[in-house]
Formats: sequence, structure tokens, C-alpha cells
Amino acid sequence: MSSPVQPFDPSSSGRVTRGLFSDLAEAFGNLRAQKTRTFLTALGIVFGVGSVIGMLAIGAGAREQSLQFIERLGVRNILVESVPMNSPEERQQRRKISPGLTERDVRVLESNIDGLEVLSPRRSLHPARVLPKPSGPIPELFGVRSSFEIIHNLRVDEGRFISPADDDASAPVCVLGALAKVNLLGYTSALGKFVKVNDCWLEVVGVLGEQLSEGAAQGGRTTDLNSTIFVPLNTFKYRFWDTNSDMKDDLDGVDLRLKAGQDSVTTAKIVTAVLNSTHRNADDFTVTIPAALLAQQQRTQTIFTYVMVAIAAISLLVGGIGIMNIVLATVMERTREIGIRRAMGARKSDIVRQFLTESVLISLSGGLLGIAFGFFLSWCIALAAEWKTIITIGSVVVAFGVSAAVGVLFGIYPAFKAAQIDPIEALRYE
Repeated sequence: MSSPVQPFDPSSSGRVTRGLFSDLAEAFGNLRAQKTRTFLTALGIVFGVGSVIGMLAIGAGAREQSLQFIERLGVRNILVESVPMNSPEERQQRRKISPGLTERDVRVLESNIDGLEVLSPRRSLHPARVLPKPSGPIPELFGVRSSFEIIHNLRVDEGRFISPADDDASAPVCVLGALAKVNLLGYTSALGKFVKVNDCWLEVVGVLGEQLSEGAAQGGRTTDLNSTIFVPLNTFKYRFWDTNSDMKDDLDGVDLRLKAGQDSVTTAKIVTAVLNSTHRNADDFTVTIPAALLAQQQRTQTIFTYVMVAIAAISLLVGGIGIMNIVLATVMERTREIGIRRAMGARKSDIVRQFLTESVLISLSGGLLGIAFGFFLSWCIALAAEWKTIITIGSVVVAFGVSAAVGVLFGIYPAFKAAQIDPIEALRYE
């Protein structure tokens, strides 16, 4: 026979609410009576929460900057780089096997790579002389096709980029990177002006905006596209002579952009296989995939963030131990009070709730102060280290949630220890 349904008693919920407010009021009173000790105990939580938020802000800022950099490189790009030779002997041995990276490789890639959108061969040199005399370092000279603009998402602020007609005519024109323009021609408009690179005068037809991408590797170093002078590839070929050409391949690199939806990792393997067949496995080139760099960067950044958060969480652990230590000391100091409450009818659960409420209040107040400290810490790091920091709602919620959990976990043992005190012995305690 089923038991009868018990009617809802609205007074029971009222008693729970009154009991909760009573516990909070009593806990606040006890903590306020020991202001200094409560504040010092909460400091561990403050520093722990602030450190977690600060470390997550550093990780989020670094992640965003890395994503911007790699996306500027192009997640659909494949970059083929020639490996420079270091000695005449190495050149002699390599040339017995491979002709190096040449225009023939460009034609082979154009014919055999499915899903190829555009590509651009690339040559470069460091000029011996540039006029007007630059106010900073001498810019690099790049010979590229017009497709280089699409591949590297270049933004033109003035004029235009190199056109196919410029390349076909080997025209003496150039496009300046943002820093190269300022170093050579100052802050006035550069369109229509001329710069002299080695022995060739070039008319400026365009100026690029500032680029996030650092460009391609040149002999083991990275060239800043902002400090570069771009000329048509045929102009470079017929009007400039590289004194180090004997130690370099005909091309310094070939940059490819795939159509949307193509698997860059698979295509990069095909590119490597095609070039290995023409270079006879000479290992004189490298293939870089920005999409793979992106994935690797994300994995590395995730590990980095976990490590920083783990280090910061030690502060929370120390703060939790401090809460446990203080609450245990409080239990000993208030043993007689516990005995009186038990003698007046308080249950063990009431004693547990009393001390657990106090420990949770300490951790929550420390968590709130820690959030403010985390914002301040992130601001200081961004200002002092010039490192972008980003505070996310998730990091604040995680840090505050952990601080609340610390109050519960480290308050349980002292609370139960207080509840287990024998009321008769407690009344005798001095």
C-alpha cells in the first residue's frame, strides 16, 4: 500500500532560509571579531586567485598574438625555402646531385599540385647601397610575382602592388614596406618618388601598411616584410646582381597558396615528394606549413598555460592550508562555546555548518579581492613587460570557483573535528 502524499509545508522552507541567514550572521560576527587574523588568512586566497587570473591573461594574450601572426602567414599557405650553402665544397657536392631551387621547380609544382590557387617564386638580396640614405637599417630587396600580395595577405596603404604587366616588362618599379618607406622617404607621400638600390633607380608605385607577418626565412634568419623593398621578379633577375649568388640557389623560396578546403598537410607531403624527385633527395630545401605551425603553437600554448596555472594554483593550496590551520585554531579557542551550544540542543550538523560557513566566507571574500588583484596584476604585466594580456570571463569564473571549493574542502575537516567534541568535556575545557 502506497504511503500518502505529504502536503507541502511552506514553513519548512522558511525555517531553512532563516537558519541560513542566522549562520551567515553568526559567521560574519565571529570573523569580524578577529579582523586581522581573518584578513591575513584570506591573503593566501587573494594572491592565489590573482595569480591564476594573471597567468591565464598572459596565456590568452600570447595565444591571440600567435594566432594573428600565423593567420597572417596564411593557414592555407605552404612555404618552400632553399637551404643556403656554407662553403664551396658543400656547393660542389650538392650540385652533383641537385640543381637547387629553380624556375623549373615552379613549373613542376604548377603542373602537379592539385588545389593550387596561386604561387610566387621569391628571390632576395641585401643591397650594398640605397638612396636616399636610410635613417635605419638598409631594407632587404625582394623579387616576387604579383601573387605574393594574395599569398601573404599584404595590405596596401598607398598606390598598388606589383602587377603582372610590371613583371612582364621587367619594369623599374618598387613597392615599399611600411618601415622601409619611413626610413627612406620619411612620412610624406612616397608615390612617384624614386629610390636607388645598388645601381638601379626604381619608381615607387605603392606603399604597404604595417604587416603582422614577419615574412620568410632567409639563410636561417627571418626578414621583416615591413623593412623590405619589393620589385617584380623579372626586374630583380635582369637588373640586379647578387654577389653571393654562387652560394645560393636560383630561387630563395617558393610560396604557395591552396584553394579553400584543401588539406595543407597532405599537399605539403606531395610538394616534398615532387621536389625530392627533381632534387634527388639532396635535402636542399625545407617545406613549412603555417597550418601545422598553428596547431603546434596551440598545443605548446595550452601546455604553457597549464604549467603557469599549476604554479599559480600552489598559492591557492597554501591559502587553503592557511584556512584549515586558522579554523582548527579557532575550534580549540571556542571549545567551551561549542560545549554550551551542544548543551543547549545544537546538533552536530549545526556545529559543522557553523565552522564550514566561516571557512567558506573567508575563501569567498579572498576570491573577490583576488579578482580585483588579478585585474591589477594583468595591467601591471601588460604595462611593464609590454605583453598583451586578455582577461576572460572563463578565467575569472574558474579562479573564483576554485577559491570557493578551497574554502569547502579545507573547512570540512576542522568543522567535523569541532562537531566531534564531547559536550561534557567541552564544558570543562578552560
